[in-house]
Amino acid sequence: MRVRWAAATHPGRRRTSNEDSFCARPDLGLFVVADGMGGHVAGEIASHLAVETIESVIVTGGCCPPDDRGCSLAERRLQDAFERAGQAIVDQTRRQPRLRGMATTASGLLVTADGSAVAHVGDSRVYLWRDRLLQQLTRDHSWVAEQVTLGLLTADEARQHPWRNVVTRALSASDPPQVELSPLRLQHGDRLLLSSDGLHGVIADDRIAVTIADVGDLEQACQQLIDDANGAGGPDNITTLILHIDAP
Repeated sequence: MRVRWAAATHPGRRRTSNEDSFCARPDLGLFVVADGMGGHVAGEIASHLAVETIESVIVTGGCCPPDDRGCSLAERRLQDAFERAGQAIVDQTRRQPRLRGMATTASGLLVTADGSAVAHVGDSRVYLWRDRLLQQLTRDHSWVAEQVTLGLLTADEARQHPWRNVVTRALSASDPPQVELSPLRLQHGDRLLLSSDGLHGVIADDRIAVTIADVGDLEQACQQLIDDANGAGGPDNITTLILHIDAP
């Protein structure tokens, strides 16, 4: 498959620094968005280290964990990369105790000739736009997402809730990473969006879908989504990464 892509990132209107990081390596079929936590410096370090480690593991091939769950090769490669990213954060925290408490979310997509897969930890998301429908491929690992699943909050209420930034999984030094994996079958014309919660935390999915569907230029679409999030207050860092799948 041929993959066209574009990305944009912005600190938002209320932050002076940007703790988001992303990777776009079409030569590897690897695309990642990470949202750092733990304060200004620590969050930046955590997200950058995670993305850098995931990229390095995919470049070198890594070692795939045993397939005891029927996972595809792409899923196992992502699992290995994410787990090593978590270990890299552990190691960095041991070397620099001042970074204790740093963590990051991460959502990644690996597109290969042998198959594609999605991996994520936290509340950064991956969406698929196909046949003019937008589908969220990842499940938020967050407190508000759990309340929505239980029927105790609506999606709109979750976006406004004071605990909306509380994640239940992350790449951190405190807990082993619990990576959620899923295979993905792509087809010509698909678009995929990877985003940090600075976008989907303030913009509803139906509004995101309009931009994905109607703005043909990928760079313009990424920027439009960021402008929309900033127009809604821009309370957090915002990263958007859009892929378009073309036939070979």
